[in-house]
Amino acid sequence: MEEIPRTRYLSELDEWRDNVDIVKVIVGVRRSGKSIVMNQYIGKLREDGISEESIYFLDFESSDYDDIADFHDLNAYIAEHIPKNARTYVFLDEVQRVDGWERTVNSLMVDYNADIYITGSNAYLLSSELSTYISGRYVEITVFPLSFKEFLNGHPATPDIDRNARFQQYLRTGGMPLVDPDKEDRYNRMILEGIYNTVLVKDAATRMRIRDLSGLDSIARFLLDNTGNVTNVDNIAKTTKLAKKTVTKYMRTLTEAYLFFKAERYDVVGKRLMDTHEKYYPVDTGLARAVLDRGVTDTSRPLENIVFLELLRRGYRVRVGSFRDREVDFTAERDGKVEYFQVCLTMMEDSTY
Repeated sequence: MEEIPRTRYLSELDEWRDNVDIVKVIVGVRRSGKSIVMNQYIGKLREDGISEESIYFLDFESSDYDDIADFHDLNAYIAEHIPKNARTYVFLDEVQRVDGWERTVNSLMVDYNADIYITGSNAYLLSSELSTYISGRYVEITVFPLSFKEFLNGHPATPDIDRNARFQQYLRTGGMPLVDPDKEDRYNRMILEGIYNTVLVKDAATRMRIRDLSGLDSIARFLLDNTGNVTNVDNIAKTTKLAKKTVTKYMRTLTEAYLFFKAERYDVVGKRLMDTHEKYYPVDTGLARAVLDRGVTDTSRPLENIVFLELLRRGYRVRVGSFRDREVDFTAERDGKVEYFQVCLTMMEDSTY
């Protein structure tokens, strides 16, 4: 399968090219395509005439950099390989694996003529540690799994499989780049289960020093099983037999690993955020089916999930709307303008209105 161009993200990165005062921070769930975006952008730089000698790419998940354990090692490597005065383009992939890496990023900004790009699979990358060193000097770009448009670029409609059939595949398998809708379900389920387990262990439990992996898994499965439903910490605590404080911590951890996104509830009339009854949506619609090992019987929830993720991709701030005794699926704000979205499979049912 050919690599799918992630043009939306390449354009976004290009807007910040050569702004050496701003670090480009590429974040997103593991295996969503961050490294692919980074490599495609490096390819674009080459196409635009940037010399190979000006581009430096360090992948900290590669054994090539096993000897770089902390910022002292990284500083030494950079001092040896990267010139200070010439314009360079420095790409640090999964940089959070290096202890104290934010000190190196700060040094690159202060001492080098470097255009800096970094990736990471946990919101820790944007935590107070980073803010301390480059506060107000970075832009965050979140890479999501494939949109349906990107999915079609990689898996075009054919005389045998039209766009509607492709969309049904997208509902079922989701948009993780490694997934192949034309392969048997077992293949895709194994891939998605592997991604889920890796995120749970490496990007959630290990990062936050959570020992109760079973408890964390139970919260994640609960949220997957209740995609788009109103959440209540008390009910989750009763169901999972975990303390409310623990439930809250685990839910926050799962969002920081980009496995879920939270949609807060917004009072449309009072124009205020409400403290309770938010909803959670997984980063990919295929995860629930794979992890919970079930078929797609209710297509309304994955459809709602797809719309929610697409609004996020397009730069909206998305919330769940509350209008008197009714619910607006999504209120979406961008550039000071608020739009309202109701998601439905058909306009023919009374429940739509």
